[in-house]
Amino acid sequence: MTPKMLNSFLRTMCCLFIMPMAFGQTLNKPVPASNPNLPPNDPWTAVCASESFNQYFVNFTWNPPVVGSSNEFILELSDANGDFTTPTELARATDKNEVFDFEFEFTLPEDTQGDNYRFRVRSTEPALTSEPSDAYSMYFLGFRTPVLISENGNGTIPQGGSIAICDGGSVTLATHNVDSPENYQYNWYRSTTLLPEKSNSLEVTESGFYSVEIDYGPTCSGSAATQSNLIEVSLGTSQGIAINPPTKTVLCPTDVITLEANIDNANYDYTWFKDSAVIAGPTPGGSNFTIDASIAGFEGAYSVAIAGNGICNEQSSAIGISSSGSFTVNRENQDRLVLLPAGTVTLNITTDASNPAIQWFRNDVEINGETNLSLTVSEVGTYYASVSETGGSCGSSTKTSEITEVVLPESFELVIDYDGSYENCQNSSIVLQVTQILATSGGTSSDVTDQVVNEFNYQWQKDGSPVAGANGSSISVASSVDNGNYVLNGSLDSFSPVSNELSVILNSGETVSITSSGAQLCDGVSLTINTSADLTGASFGWLLNGNEFDTTSTELTVSEAGVYQLSISSDGCPILSNEITISNFDESIIVVDAEENIVFPEGESQTVTASGGTSYEWYDASNALLSSTASVTLELEGDYVLIASVDNCQITKAFTVTYRDDFQIPNVITANGDGINDLWVIPNTYSRRSDVAVIIYNETGAELLNQTAYANNWPPSSMAFPKRNQLFYYKIRKDNQTLKQGTITVIK
Repeated sequence: MTPKMLNSFLRTMCCLFIMPMAFGQTLNKPVPASNPNLPPNDPWTAVCASESFNQYFVNFTWNPPVVGSSNEFILELSDANGDFTTPTELARATDKNEVFDFEFEFTLPEDTQGDNYRFRVRSTEPALTSEPSDAYSMYFLGFRTPVLISENGNGTIPQGGSIAICDGGSVTLATHNVDSPENYQYNWYRSTTLLPEKSNSLEVTESGFYSVEIDYGPTCSGSAATQSNLIEVSLGTSQGIAINPPTKTVLCPTDVITLEANIDNANYDYTWFKDSAVIAGPTPGGSNFTIDASIAGFEGAYSVAIAGNGICNEQSSAIGISSSGSFTVNRENQDRLVLLPAGTVTLNITTDASNPAIQWFRNDVEINGETNLSLTVSEVGTYYASVSETGGSCGSSTKTSEITEVVLPESFELVIDYDGSYENCQNSSIVLQVTQILATSGGTSSDVTDQVVNEFNYQWQKDGSPVAGANGSSISVASSVDNGNYVLNGSLDSFSPVSNELSVILNSGETVSITSSGAQLCDGVSLTINTSADLTGASFGWLLNGNEFDTTSTELTVSEAGVYQLSISSDGCPILSNEITISNFDESIIVVDAEENIVFPEGESQTVTASGGTSYEWYDASNALLSSTASVTLELEGDYVLIASVDNCQITKAFTVTYRDDFQIPNVITANGDGINDLWVIPNTYSRRSDVAVIIYNETGAELLNQTAYANNWPPSSMAFPKRNQLFYYKIRKDNQTLKQGTITVIK
């Protein structure tokens, strides 16, 4: 046994045994607190915040020891489901490191809406997190006035608050005065029945009185007072609304037609739709609608709806109205093209006109003989094409293409960028490329990339020097040795643009590894962290919990728990090593499957096993090594010691073996002070065991003693016995089981 082990053994023998204990701060879960700025009030049970009031408090307690001097306590809020994956910070305390009971003040974020929010508190030194709080209903009341509803949310509340729908039909009710209605959930009611729909609109197919309120949870909804107006929906009989067949549905540009509803009643309201959008109404008696084909965009599907007293709301089927001259002309090139000196550009159109007649124009003047879909241009100017469709029921119809401006360039601008995502020191390779070429003419720049990108001659430069062989519109940088600042020189005719500059700093792809002599810190033990990398002349830094603290030591001596890492600079980029976590030695990790006092019958044995360590040594009272494995078999009475190691740290535990007594539990004692049979002594099977409770009652059933690890010391010398022969009762229990029970007679 080493001197250190011997000293540890002797200290243990003096004290009989050592009980290892772990101490540390405990952060208790936060709980609601009353508001000190209001009259005396109880702690809140739900949060109903608004612009006019948003001040709340939670109480937080924690247990010593005192935290680090730079510690901060942080109050966090979960999401609406109680999840802390991405918590919201509500408050932070930096001056409570010696205050074990205090309040956090917080304001509720405006997007808070839900019934299962939870709080927790984090400390930063040490890094601990409290148990989450109970779940609470928490809402920010962003809207606090009565909601208004109308048909389709059109803003018009029906006269008398009543809407009739046809049997088998439906009407959609929706809010029309709530800004950003999608930010809220809603409670819809039919009379007093809550409906399942939670959006701001409701499709109604049944009769009843309908209303809505914003759902702010079971507590806050009432205080927000958002209950809407009532709309009565009733069922009626269809009037069979339809549109009478018009004189024609395919219109020429000069045609004007009138659509007529088959029901004409001055007391009914008529609403006309085109492609499901309202284009007229509701208008009393407005049973007709006029379509003028000379107005662009008249084509579409038309329908009409009616409403009125005594009838149900209904809408007709749609009738399609189209144009006989419905053809298109599309330009296939950009609205501005650059004409290079002595060069040409080609303009193109497409059309779906039948038998089209095409004529190209330059500066509004016809270009003789140019009647095809394509035009080759060698002069600057403004170009377009006209297309005429001949024949058909409406005669000739003409449309023109969009205008294309052909210009000579005054200058070019080259723009280069990274191909894909790029971040300094993160990428191991990157491609730089031309992303845009702009031509400037008359003070206006145009994107001509597709037109001229293959016409330029290129030369890439790094740090002001040409890169050999890099003569394309892109360049691949694949090694950190090529780090630098890149530009691209271009040339075309008399133009020689130079691009913007891009910095490239690639990582080297190198790795670095660190190792530690152990992972546990304890008294008298030091740890070292080493690396296989050669740090001679290198720029490096040791990191503790992400913060650099040592830039000179090639071998690190560790005296503080935390996460350690090494950063080495290579080609301008940091190379981070693996992480090593060093923790303070926790004696509780050594677990033994036996009590400190072990009892078994003489002639038998018991095997004791330890776990959690990296090595073990078991000794008897004469310092003889009994076992160097995780287990030892004990046969004789006496004192024993376990010295368990975790890496370089040690813990000592002491044990006592006692033979089980063969005598029975006595039922008579003589407490007369003569030293003989004065105390109620029970067998070792039951005494001095922390898992066995001894309970003694007097004649009336009053409990006099309830003790674990009973030390055979009852009755105390100070106890008086008014009777000569006094009767007591006892129970011996383990867990919820009674092992023995009976009486004790004390003879005085």
